[in-house]
Amino acid sequence: MDQNKIRLWEEGKTPLFDPAVGQEEPYIRPFFLQDAPNAPCMLVCPGGGYSVLCDTYEGEDICRKLNENGVHAAMLHYRVNPYLHPCMELDAKRAIRTLRANAAAYGIHPRKIGIMGFSAGGHLTCMAALRFDEGIADGDGIDKVSSRPDFAAPCYAVTTLVGEAVTPTMPEHTVGEPVNAGLAASLSAQNIVRPDAPPFFIWHTATDNLVPVENALMLAGALHRQGVSCELHVFPEGCHGLGLAENTPTADGWFGLMVKWIRFITK
Repeated sequence: MDQNKIRLWEEGKTPLFDPAVGQEEPYIRPFFLQDAPNAPCMLVCPGGGYSVLCDTYEGEDICRKLNENGVHAAMLHYRVNPYLHPCMELDAKRAIRTLRANAAAYGIHPRKIGIMGFSAGGHLTCMAALRFDEGIADGDGIDKVSSRPDFAAPCYAVTTLVGEAVTPTMPEHTVGEPVNAGLAASLSAQNIVRPDAPPFFIWHTATDNLVPVENALMLAGALHRQGVSCELHVFPEGCHGLGLAENTPTADGWFGLMVKWIRFITK
C-alpha cells in the first residue's frame, strides 16, 4: 500500500488556509488495494470533536480493516479548530472530488466512492453526503468533478447542532462563538436531507455517553421521510468512541454489517 500523502490542493492554494494556525494543509493518506479497479473505495474521517483527529483507532485501523475486506480506503486529514465551517466541509468535498478525478490513476472505481466518519467525523460525513454539488464551474479541473459520495456511513455520529440531543462543544467548534442558531440548524443533518442523497449506513449505541442516540434516530427518520435508502443499527450497550468496538459485545458486529451493506449497494 502506498502510504504517501495526497495533497488536496497545491501548496499555498488551500482555501481559507492560515499558516499561522500551525496545521498542515489538508490531505488524504491512501490505503489502495492492488489490482482491484472494481472494488469500492471508502474515505474515512476520524473523529475528535473538530478539535483533534483520532487518526489511529478511528482512522488507520479502520482503513486497514477495510483493506482486509476488499475495500480501498483513504484517510482524510481535515482541518480542525480553530478552523470553523466551511473549512472541514471544503476538505471533505475536495477529497471526494480528488478520488473521483484521479480514479483511473489510483486504480479505483469513480462511481463506488463512499465516505464514513466517527463522531465529529460522522458529522462531516453527513455534510458531505447532504450538501454535495455536481461540480464548481469556476474552479480547477478537480473542482469541476461531482462531490457527491456514492454511499455514506456515519458512525456514532454527531448529526445535530441544535436541540436537546446536541453534543457539548460541537456547535462552538463547528460555527464558532457565539453560536449562530440559524447556521447551526442549517448544518444539522436531520434538517437538510434531500431526495437525491446517497444510501446511508448508520450505527450507534443506546448508551453512548457523549453523543445521544437520538442523533442517529433523527437522521434515519429524516432519510426515510425523503425516500433515501438507509440501514440503521442501534446496539444496546457501548460507550462513545468505540472504533471497531472489538471488545464490546453486539456492537462489535457493526463492521461486518457495513461491509455486507457496501457489497450490496455497489454490486
